[in-house]
Amino acid sequence: MPATPALNLINHARELLAERGMAVLGAWALLNLVVSGYHVARTDARTAPHHFHLMNVAWNVVNTLIAVWGLLQAHPQQVVGLTLPESLAAQSHFENVLLLNAGLDVGYLAIGRWLQSRAATAERPERMVGYGHSVLLQGGFLLLFDLSFYLVYHRYAAQLLALGI
Repeated sequence: MPATPALNLINHARELLAERGMAVLGAWALLNLVVSGYHVARTDARTAPHHFHLMNVAWNVVNTLIAVWGLLQAHPQQVVGLTLPESLAAQSHFENVLLLNAGLDVGYLAIGRWLQSRAATAERPERMVGYGHSVLLQGGFLLLFDLSFYLVYHRYAAQLLALGI
């Protein structure tokens, strides 16, 4: 089925949403970099807060790179002309990425809890506690982000399928 005006509008809206999602991730990352960057330099390296902020900085360098890459990949003006099968494939691919990420986020939460429990026997418990808190915060945010993004993005799947009827 060739592209129709309705299909082009849906594809454009999907790409804009993907772009906005990456902007949200980027804003979260920059906020964390600024706040934790400030605090990591002002906390005692022998304390859990120092390690919390240090892990936040490291984590959000990666989030920033992902957000920038995602913004560069979003092309709202270049999806015009996609056929319905191409649109459905793109929709499915992005949804699968979000669901995979949500699965990874659950793993991050488990790792955060493990780090915290490991503090009881660790040589430097403040490191495990700080890192654990950070991984729990970042994993929790990413789980909320990925699941919310999936639920909002998935609305376009029904619209695409309705075009094929």
